[in-house]
This record gives sequence, C-alpha cells and structure tokens, in this order.
Amino acid sequence: MRVFLLVLLCFVMSCEDKQSSKQKNIDKIDSTSVKKEEKKQKKPKRKYPRLTDNNAMTFLGKYADEHPENKVRIVTDFGDIDILLYDKTKYHRANFIFLAEQDYFDYTQFYRVVPNFVIQGGSSDGIDIANRRRKIGRYLLPPDTKRGYTHKRGAISMPSSEIEDAYKLASPYQFFIVNRKGGAPFLDGDYTVFGEVIKGMDVVDKINAVETDKGEWPLKNVFIKSVEIIE
Repeated sequence: MRVFLLVLLCFVMSCEDKQSSKQKNIDKIDSTSVKKEEKKQKKPKRKYPRLTDNNAMTFLGKYADEHPENKVRIVTDFGDIDILLYDKTKYHRANFIFLAEQDYFDYTQFYRVVPNFVIQGGSSDGIDIANRRRKIGRYLLPPDTKRGYTHKRGAISMPSSEIEDAYKLASPYQFFIVNRKGGAPFLDGDYTVFGEVIKGMDVVDKINAVETDKGEWPLKNVFIKSVEIIE
C-alpha cells in the first residue's frame, strides 16, 4: 500500500512539474509576442515619402498649397535673422518650410563666408546631417529665376548643386544670403532668389566678418541652432 501511495505521489508531482514547465513556456511565448508587437508599434511610419528627382516637385507643389507659411527665423549664436519667403517662388518656399518643419537645419552651419559678398549655410561635415538628408531624400530643384527678384543685399538664394549641370539645378539643403552693399546683380539669372532678410541684417554682417581659412570656412563654427516658422 505504501509503495502504491509513493508511486501515486510521484506521478502527481511529475504532472505538476510538466504543467508548470508548460505554463512557463506559454508565458515565455506570450512575452515574446508582446515585445514583438511593442516593437512594431514603436517604429514610426514615414509621414512623407522619401524625395527623389521623380517625386519632389509633385510633393512640394502639394505641400506649398497646404502650407502657406512664408516667414522664418534663423536662430544663431550671433542673433536672429528673420526671412520673408516669396510666394511666387512656390517650390523653393515650400522646400525651405518643409525642411524647417523636419528640423533639418538644426545645428547645421554657415559653412562658407566670403567677406563683403555672401554667407552660405545649411550644411555641415557631421554624419548626423548626412543621415538627415538620407532620410529626407536626394533631389534637386529646377531654377525659378524669372520672377523679377534680384540678388540685392539681404536676398536669400539657393546655390546650384555640386555636380556640373547646364541647368543650374539647385541643392535644396543649402542657401546663401547676400551681404554685399549694392547686391550681387551678376548672380541674377543663374540662381533662384526665393526670399529676403526683413530683420537681422546686422547679424548677417557679424557672421560675414568672422575669420575664415583659405577655403572660406569659418575658423570657429557658426551654427544655425534652428530655423523656426514665425507669423
């Protein structure tokens, strides 16, 4: 009788161990499924498509219609520069607003300073800036130079891309502001003027006065802290 009871007890304990082990495995599977589901939920979906030469103009055209904002503030260590973006240069205005909304310009630099001529910004040699561009996309903008705007002092314009092209396609991530007294009329027709400084030309002048190396790069980094949309 004792032997029978011992066998029965062992059998019951074995069943409990198996049940406990089975439950642990189920819990483990459930936990893994939850983590996978949480991971899926945490990964944000792209709100906008990655831009290319094939879709950029269509996207920016629609963006321009949905986003009529036309004033921005460039925040720097030297002070603020307020810019009015022209409605007539629809795609360039939309492009600048779009990049500002994506926080692209945050801690880019005025990386080129030519005394008594221009300050050029919107780029950096940082890996994080290259990653931002990769996420937004690789595209160029066609020129829009027949709106009557000129490279007067305070004009903001878009440089052509680094590649050699006959059509002066513009690099959408960069811009320059004319500092030269009397402006730079010899640039008219080659580059797209898409706005002007309405406040903060003294800040532009301060940046234009910084020391540079032979490659026109400031000896001390001139950061753009942010580009904010203002009313």
